[in-house]
Amino acid sequence: MLNPCYFALPLMLCVPAADAASLDITLEGARPGGGALTVLLFERAEGFPRETRAAQRHVLPAGQSTLTLDTLKPGRYAVMAYHDEDGNGELNRFLGMIPQEGWGLSNNPAVSGKPAFKDAAFTLPEAGAAVNLKLNY
Repeated sequence: MLNPCYFALPLMLCVPAADAASLDITLEGARPGGGALTVLLFERAEGFPRETRAAQRHVLPAGQSTLTLDTLKPGRYAVMAYHDEDGNGELNRFLGMIPQEGWGLSNNPAVSGKPAFKDAAFTLPEAGAAVNLKLNY
């Protein structure tokens, strides 16, 4: 006699995960002339916006301005992106604070001083979402 689990397992593998959402990210206003775009995804306020504290880091080649993240859990996130115009792998800052290359945050908040997670945070529902970031130079 065959165990019913032998039939159920293949069916369960075909069902998509209910807790996976996709996030479409579009970066607008990158200066032409090269340099990669770096996209950072943050899951919490602690350590935001330090690059080393990002949950995910993605580098887009020059000319590419969109990214889709497919396997995220629904919840609160913030996205930061910057245009690494000189190719040194980091966001250049004057006096360690003021960005000297293009950068942007989800929700495109007006920022004076250190950006806050709450200003850039958005809720990603199970159905997924799309965010547009405008790069500021």
